[in-house]
Amino acid sequence: MEKVDRRITKSQKAIKEAIIELMSEKSFDDITIQDISDRANVNRGTIYLHYSDKYDLLDKLMEEHINELKETSEWACEKEWVDATQIFFEYFARNYLFFSTMLASKGAPSFRSKFLQFLLEAFKDEVDITEGKNHGLDEDVIVKFAANAYVGVVESWLKDGMPNPPLIMAKELGILLERIV
Repeated sequence: MEKVDRRITKSQKAIKEAIIELMSEKSFDDITIQDISDRANVNRGTIYLHYSDKYDLLDKLMEEHINELKETSEWACEKEWVDATQIFFEYFARNYLFFSTMLASKGAPSFRSKFLQFLLEAFKDEVDITEGKNHGLDEDVIVKFAANAYVGVVESWLKDGMPNPPLIMAKELGILLERIV
């Protein structure tokens, strides 16, 4: 079993939090490694020990959240729509600064694309066009509609400062998803 060095974990957490905080304040292009270093209270060498540059740091941070969503999806999607959606909205709420920054930031449009791609793959497994309400419809259109609607609702909810708690959002969106998918 690999031993985890708490100092490394603590430094990486501080670095990740620093870049998100900085991105919520200014353009990604204007952020320097020195800015990240100062905010995280680590030296520049510590950042370069873990990441080749700020782009690598951002890519790894986005990948970490997408992987967490995929892992959550594996067991959450076995539940009813409302329950599954609640699990995701609670995750978005716990990681509010990350998601609100990534979905609103001009510096990270690739995150929105990765998030949408994740949802397209997840919804593809849920759509049945062989019978019922979606019989005869184009599966691709349904999947794209549901995934884009989901991203739009999450984006709007975060941009508005999460005016409704995750449970309310899950109920509303879950009911809509049951009607569509």
